[in-house]
Formats: sequence, structure tokens, C-alpha cells
Amino acid sequence: MAKIEIYTKAFCPYCARALRLLSDKGVESEEFDITMGGPKRVEMIDRANGRTTVPQVFIDGRHIGGSDDLAALDRDGKLDALLAA
Repeated sequence: MAKIEIYTKAFCPYCARALRLLSDKGVESEEFDITMGGPKRVEMIDRANGRTTVPQVFIDGRHIGGSDDLAALDRDGKLDALLAA
């Protein structure tokens, strides 16, 4: 099973959507709440090539992008293969 990491903020509907999609796929993810900023926010920005929006999703260390990017992978039939790796 792939390692999924997701950076989120409290009350973020896009974060909830991404987490729900991953949950519906039956996979667990490691969630980093960056609502209050801190070192995890800095880490996310560095890993996401300067992106500051949430969520930011990583699968096996590969930057996937945000909620829309994750949903697009699912629509295109490519997400399941990434999650199974």
C-alpha cells in the first residue's frame, strides 16, 4: 500500500473532500494540520514547490497537488494504481 501524506487546515472543504476520497478508496493517510502554521507549513511549501494552498497531497513522496488534482486522477482512472503501489 502506498504512503499517503496530506497537509490540511481546519474547516477547509477542499481538505475534507480530499480526505473523503482517500477514505472512500479504503486507504489511510497521514494528515498534517497546518492551521496554525509552524514547521510543517514550511515543510509543505518546500515539498510542494512553493504552493501555499491546502490540501497538498503526496503519494509515496510524489507531489500530487490539491483536491482538484486528486479528483482528476481518480476521474482519469489513474489514482487506484498510485494507491496500490
